[in-house]
Amino acid sequence: MPELLSEHTTLRLGGPARAWVRAESEQDLVDAVRSCDEAGEPVLVLAGGSNVVVADEGFAGTVVEVATTGLSADHEGDAPTCGGVVVTVAAGEPWEPFVATAVERGWVGVEALSGIPGSVGATPIQNVGAYGQEVSRTLASVRVWDRVLKGVRTFSAADCRFGYRTSRFKADPDRHLVLEATYQFRQGELGAPVTYAELARTLGVEPGHRAPMTDVRRAVLDLRRGKGMVLDAADHDTWSAGSFFTNPVVPPEEVPEGAPAWPHDDGVKTSAAWLIEQAGFDKGYGDGAARLSTKHTLAITNRGGATTTDLLTLARELRDGVEQRFGIRLVPEPVLVGCEL
Repeated sequence: MPELLSEHTTLRLGGPARAWVRAESEQDLVDAVRSCDEAGEPVLVLAGGSNVVVADEGFAGTVVEVATTGLSADHEGDAPTCGGVVVTVAAGEPWEPFVATAVERGWVGVEALSGIPGSVGATPIQNVGAYGQEVSRTLASVRVWDRVLKGVRTFSAADCRFGYRTSRFKADPDRHLVLEATYQFRQGELGAPVTYAELARTLGVEPGHRAPMTDVRRAVLDLRRGKGMVLDAADHDTWSAGSFFTNPVVPPEEVPEGAPAWPHDDGVKTSAAWLIEQAGFDKGYGDGAARLSTKHTLAITNRGGATTTDLLTLARELRDGVEQRFGIRLVPEPVLVGCEL
């Protein structure tokens, strides 16, 4: 019986895959993708399934499930070293347990990325970020299988072309298969400077100041739970792909009056959630099985029994409503497989 993508995505959506391969070793992972490429077989590389929207018709090819494991550090023990610690993690390792390990061992720089679903291998692709932190700030290198050159390559962080929710891997999605990520962490008990205003208020510190990593992690998890952004099978607000739209970057003169605004290399970044709300879409908006989260307007959720078609219909309504109201076209954050917005 075909494997259903809906059983492997946080949205609980997606039809059957024509074939399914679970790769538990790096060699199995490379072999599976290489064999499909040589046979001209479409490939969908899937790990945590947290940032993907799959068509109701499913995927007419082979899904390669990344289930590789392993973590190694060049320095063990509680005593910090001047050069910090270098940690290499297999692509299939779940991200949230890795962050918990980092905080427990005093590895500084990913504590504000607590509670994010998905795998380690997916984080450099998207340059995952939240609450003022991005993985690009601690990543040292990314090791990949190059599907064009048919060989293993290692990219330093400087060569990964990281940007806001993007990287060279996302820009060329069918080329690089992430095998492992290597991080360079400072060591200590205090987290990185807290730059996100909401998190600073929650911690009771001034922006730019530091707080114990355990406190930062606890505060972030509380904030994310309040927004339905920590996975909970019993809470339909978490049956989502997280933030469905990226925060748009626009020229300064195009920022709507009253909208949040943050300086950005390419202009000014503003809040997609604010735009959605001001365009008339409140929490819980929708009258079907696909609706906005009751906790956060940036998450489109499956209330149970939704289809991908239902979800995309609502997403188009939100996108078009914001564009009509503000002239800003929102861009989806999840990867769309076999469907389009």
